[in-house]
Amino acid sequence: MTLTEKVAYLKGLAEGLNLDKDAKETKLFEAMFDILEDMALTVNDIDEDLAAVEELVDCIDEDLDELEDIIYDDDCDCDCGCGCDDDFDCDCGDELYEVECPSCGEAIYLDESMFDEEYIECPECGEKLELDIDFEDCDCDCDCCDDED
Repeated sequence: MTLTEKVAYLKGLAEGLNLDKDAKETKLFEAMFDILEDMALTVNDIDEDLAAVEELVDCIDEDLDELEDIIYDDDCDCDCGCGCDDDFDCDCGDELYEVECPSCGEAIYLDESMFDEEYIECPECGEKLELDIDFEDCDCDCDCCDDED
């Protein structure tokens, strides 16, 4: 039973008492029932508004979850299907090399395909950095330099 139904029930009980309409007590009861009815309607409106807000918050929460998945996506995006957690630790063979931007000091990760570029742009400060890599002096014990000799 809702609050408005309970107030209506109380009003019905009071009417069943056949109280004198002109008595002070009857006027007091009628005023109290009117106030109770107004309060019950107000509470009902608040409940409806709260339900609408809860629905909106749920929608916002779902949208935020989608945005977090997009922004904080830690999956490897090297398209190798290896399932690694990030590009730098990728097990697929596309090795990444870390270099430091001389302008801002930010770490920049390069893969072998970037070595063919004339320059790269620092993602942090936008500085254009020339790639001047001499593979003959490389002593990294990997096969990245074998192709260049």
